[in-house]
Amino acid sequence: MTLDSRLRRRFRANLLRWYDREQRKLPWRGETDPYRILVSEIMLQQTRVAVVEDRYKKFLQQFPTAHDLAAASADSVLAAWSGLGYYRRARNLHAAAKQITANGGFPRTAAELTQLPGIGRYTAAAVASIAFGKPVAVVDGNVKRVLQRFTGRELSDPLCWNTAQEMLEPGRPGDFNQAMMELGATVCLPGEPLCLQCPVMKLCALRGSGIRRQRASRRKAVLSYLLAQKPGQVFLQQRDADVSLMPGMWELPLLENHAQPDKPPVLALRHSITVTDYTIMVHSGVSRGAKKGKWISLQSVNDLPLTGLTRKILHRLQLLPI
Repeated sequence: MTLDSRLRRRFRANLLRWYDREQRKLPWRGETDPYRILVSEIMLQQTRVAVVEDRYKKFLQQFPTAHDLAAASADSVLAAWSGLGYYRRARNLHAAAKQITANGGFPRTAAELTQLPGIGRYTAAAVASIAFGKPVAVVDGNVKRVLQRFTGRELSDPLCWNTAQEMLEPGRPGDFNQAMMELGATVCLPGEPLCLQCPVMKLCALRGSGIRRQRASRRKAVLSYLLAQKPGQVFLQQRDADVSLMPGMWELPLLENHAQPDKPPVLALRHSITVTDYTIMVHSGVSRGAKKGKWISLQSVNDLPLTGLTRKILHRLQLLPI
């Protein structure tokens, strides 16, 4: 679709003026190092900004360059990623760092960036525009929502990418892309958009929530885990390397239904993964019923790639060293 050139100019000017004034102060804002931008973009996929802020800083302290990350062991990378979830992202980031190091430098175009492991069109465009000033637009869920409300149309993915590219400010592509994402994340919200705070409200076709879609119902489930302890040690199991979910990660042994203890749990908490809300019960006991596993020193637990749930449990029980 082709938009009026004057409309596009007003949109760009209003949006960037708002972004310069209102953008959130985030640790990756203002970065031009492509490695640091890549780390932030990978972490922000399916993870809340508030969680990423702290973990981003710690990850870069441990792996400050692509070369440092490439030289690290897989276990140390997964341990640093523990708690962020979607661990395939960490494995792909590790593989990408190895490829960048082997190639002797960072790819500079979006097309070249998509050749790295786990880097799709969105991430490639984000890094290329922010780090290298390439005039390529990004489309994520936030940007798509902004564009659909602005145009008043239900946009297919190809049309959405074309429209985003048409709207892009070629003189400040990185800032424009970040401004579009910021607008969707903080003002043009999914349920009730804050239209009166929107810098482009007067240009918007809908000026409202638009089409509402029924939210998929979430599933409920209960899981029970065994907490077996010795002085200074805890019993953990490693997930098989060939399983599809969190391969090679360490966790507390899962108790099958027939092995449920009669006594109350030492800890109960809630944990959500994708579309399922779990009630987690942790029972104290001995490791005899566990099929496999090993005793791990509490002082070295943080060096292991723990599942996010296991890390949460051990933190709640104050078993992890500060």
